[in-house]
Amino acid sequence: MCALLEGARPLFVFMPPQHDNSREWARRLSKDVPELEVVAPESFEEAARLLPQAVAAFGTIPRELLALAPNLKWLQAPAAAPPAGYYYQELVEHPVIVTNFRGIYNEHVATHAMAFVLAFARGFHRYIPLQLKHRWQPEPEHSGVVYLPEATALVIGVGGIGAEIARLCAAFGMRVVGVDARRQDMPPGVTRLHPPDVLDSLLSTADFVIMTVPHTPETEGMIHIKRLQLMKPSAFLINVGRGKTVVLKDLIKALHEGIIAGAGLDVFEEEPLPPDHPLWTTPNLLLTPHVAANGPYLNERRYSIILENARRFVSGRELINVVDKSKWY
Repeated sequence: MCALLEGARPLFVFMPPQHDNSREWARRLSKDVPELEVVAPESFEEAARLLPQAVAAFGTIPRELLALAPNLKWLQAPAAAPPAGYYYQELVEHPVIVTNFRGIYNEHVATHAMAFVLAFARGFHRYIPLQLKHRWQPEPEHSGVVYLPEATALVIGVGGIGAEIARLCAAFGMRVVGVDARRQDMPPGVTRLHPPDVLDSLLSTADFVIMTVPHTPETEGMIHIKRLQLMKPSAFLINVGRGKTVVLKDLIKALHEGIIAGAGLDVFEEEPLPPDHPLWTTPNLLLTPHVAANGPYLNERRYSIILENARRFVSGRELINVVDKSKWY
């Protein structure tokens, strides 16, 4: 591919490695936003030749290639919360605006979190192991359940996903308290909204602590043994956000010692979880293999955000889903 000549259309580069979706998105974007020259190089060598002329890109730009992109003004991240290392210091300091895919998973992840809540409320964390042992062992009629209309959910991270979790919890009659670093307005279902600096005082009030926060320098390891000890012995921890926000060795200790009643995890410090990891045999734990976001329409939603921002970009309008690069979200 040859470099664009002066006066040519602005260049949008889909960074390699390519996959069927990115190739299709590049073809569609070229047709839907003809003001852009859209290319999808198959190799990093080819991308390196294009980046000096690029004003927009999709994907992950390695540190050494970012130095070749002085004209880059917009970068669409390939995820709602890219893995640690995506926002390296040179990218944070670069003037490029980064946008992400937040908002496309809201109802999928919220439904998954609610599945954990309902499973714990009805004792499935006890009955599933008994099923595997072929044991019929019901709890007494007036025990073994959490009566949700009298329960409190503490939702840590009340963005799009957290707000949808709050709405679902409220629909089951639960009292919902939110903690969020940026949000000022209370979404439907939330009765109180607090900043993160009061989290410790709230943990003892919750029957379910539900985490949706991204992995950032501030949230890494935020749930550790001292905070687990602040929770009720009857409370449950649910994490559908990012694995590195929970210290797993501390959670394992808390579950073995009965510091909390149970935990539901979809994300982990280490993924995939090794077959010999102690979590597999930890009591009162439900886990799923990072599938909370799974559901229909995701690729079309991803493309819709790319398309919307591309149209805004060529018309000089403000982009949506802009990231605070220094905070990684």
